[in-house]
Amino acid sequence: MLLQISDRSRNRRVPALLRSALIAGVALAGNVATAQSPAFSIDDALSAPFPSGLVASPAGARVAWIFDAQGSRNIWVAEPSTNGSFASRQLTRYTGDLGVEIGSMAWSSDGRALVFERGGEPNPRSVALGTSPEQIWTIALGDTVARLIDDGSSPAMAPNATTVAYVARNSILLAALSGSGKPQTLVRDLGRDGSLAWSPDGSRIAFASSRGDHSLVGVYDLAHKSITWLAPSVDRDRDPIWSPDGRKVAFVRVPAAAPGPFSSTRASEPWSIWIADPATGKGHELWHANAGAGSRFYPLEGNSAFAWGADDRIVFPWEGTGWVHLYSVAATGGAPTPLTPGDFEIFSADLSPDKRRVVYSSNQDDLDHRHLWDVPVTGGTPTRLTTGKTIADLPVFASDGKSVAFLYADARNPMRPAAVSQAGGRFGDAHDIAPQTMPAEYPGARFVEPEQVVFRSPDGMMIHGQLFLPPGESRASRHPALLFFHGGPYRQMLLGANPMGAYSYMYAMNQYFASRGYVVLSVNYRGGTGYGLDFRVPPNFGPSGASEYNDVLGAATFLEARPDVDAKRMGVWGGSYGGYLTALALARSSDIFAAGVDYAGVHDWTGLLKVYAAAGAKSASDSLAWASSPLSSIKRWRSPVLVIQADDDHNVPFDQSVLLVTALREQKVPNELIVIPNEIHDLLLHRSWLAYFHAQSDFLDRYLMRAGQDKSR
Repeated sequence: MLLQISDRSRNRRVPALLRSALIAGVALAGNVATAQSPAFSIDDALSAPFPSGLVASPAGARVAWIFDAQGSRNIWVAEPSTNGSFASRQLTRYTGDLGVEIGSMAWSSDGRALVFERGGEPNPRSVALGTSPEQIWTIALGDTVARLIDDGSSPAMAPNATTVAYVARNSILLAALSGSGKPQTLVRDLGRDGSLAWSPDGSRIAFASSRGDHSLVGVYDLAHKSITWLAPSVDRDRDPIWSPDGRKVAFVRVPAAAPGPFSSTRASEPWSIWIADPATGKGHELWHANAGAGSRFYPLEGNSAFAWGADDRIVFPWEGTGWVHLYSVAATGGAPTPLTPGDFEIFSADLSPDKRRVVYSSNQDDLDHRHLWDVPVTGGTPTRLTTGKTIADLPVFASDGKSVAFLYADARNPMRPAAVSQAGGRFGDAHDIAPQTMPAEYPGARFVEPEQVVFRSPDGMMIHGQLFLPPGESRASRHPALLFFHGGPYRQMLLGANPMGAYSYMYAMNQYFASRGYVVLSVNYRGGTGYGLDFRVPPNFGPSGASEYNDVLGAATFLEARPDVDAKRMGVWGGSYGGYLTALALARSSDIFAAGVDYAGVHDWTGLLKVYAAAGAKSASDSLAWASSPLSSIKRWRSPVLVIQADDDHNVPFDQSVLLVTALREQKVPNELIVIPNEIHDLLLHRSWLAYFHAQSDFLDRYLMRAGQDKSR
């Protein structure tokens, strides 16, 4: 049933002990804080290049990554130097805020060239200029200009270092890196192909073929020009990997009846790992998840941990204990060995070149930071590689096995490519491998260190958040306050910059708000990652009852109880799923929230769920989904709102904003609107992010910060 939450007054929702403390401290808390000059600008806060796509070369101990420097996306490489560190340089030379992404990088087997996908999404310039959204390019380490291979995506380098397979025009093709000859079509398939994986000898390619209500794993034999389908079924097969000798292929099988997104169902028909003969297609189940916790397949957020390790053991992620962990199982069968036990989660992992160790990121011992660990594939005591109040994620082993590269940040430093290297058999301290790219104007030294807070929601759920306080301000003054909700919902904000670009920018925006004089609480509401299965898949969630609205109320109560917060000037902002919670907060509790900014939020679950149902996902009933939607409470909405969305949004249909704005106009609710033409959900242009954040800051200042100034005169 729908979880009913009443609109109680502020005074009644503040716990009695806290209310007494507020009354006792009223003389100290009477001063209203006015706007202070920011210590830095929004543009400066977003000035650092953001790294992504870190990949290690199969030879030469090199690593490569993509830097997005204010919209100019380029590939950088780092090579080991004589002193054990890395020397980095920019490889490609693309300039301008073009809205053109780079992704899906792959090294040649000799480590001397890279192939990459450029484009990948329709962007504002491609709409105007008619350029192809997806292209495969290559560049050698000694070149300064990349060479176009073909239109396409998902490149996979062959072991011979001279050819590349990729997906284009509903086909799998093969082309020479040299650019000579015409690309050869290998497979023209009924499905949508991906997950290309070459056999160790380069004679065959395994791939996954998605066909809507099911998916298959196939193996294409280049010599015989034939496809062998591996134990085909009605289920969703994915992620093929080869045994080191090339005689077997393992893959993940997810049952056809598995729950779809936004489901409160924790258990389903168990997922499994299968092994098949690539010559005959005959296969068998190697292992399946237990019933109950972990029976529903959940992959890692970052680098895949599904890999064929040494001693014929397969490494895989599973949350059978209620936490996402790594296990290994013998390819001959038997019980799996837990590699990372404990009440914490694994986010990404990579296998060492000798296939005997796994490096992984986790939040062990500190749920709101991330660190790197190393463990043998056969099990044993993990070794910690990073320490401190830092965020380390997305690790990759260098080909010599002596270094691990990863992305690294803390409260004041943005996400950076970094490495730890072995000396005397032990890993040393982490170091930035591209320090020359940090812009002088980046204001991290003036950032505040957010505080970890844990508060209780009205229904008893414990919620983590990060509290940003204005720097150097006396807590005797009352400040305007903001709640921030991330998107996803399968995401986690941290006590520092985030490994995902959009959330790294939003972290910087919360720092900017604090510098302006706001008290900001970033809320890791239920449904997010990092705190176990029960937290990620809570009862009555999303379209099944909006139980996460309890966390909105719990966060508001937490802020109202603080003597440095002016509860009459509390606002809310968020994007995507965070936009949904922003709209829900304003629709149900305009008596609490004075204003909000809703970026690409969900406003009517019934419409969005029809999109997912068309893809085969089961959904909640229409009546329950509607009752869980902000639009169902539109008659109670009174607070001003700024609605922002890109009109080529592929994640949240644009009609969600059309429906909301139309309803707000009918109810005569003060609203402002920004539509970003031809942009997508995850904004491609740097100037689009700046436009969004500047408009948001101006709007919230008018309704929250300047309102306090007027009252204090």
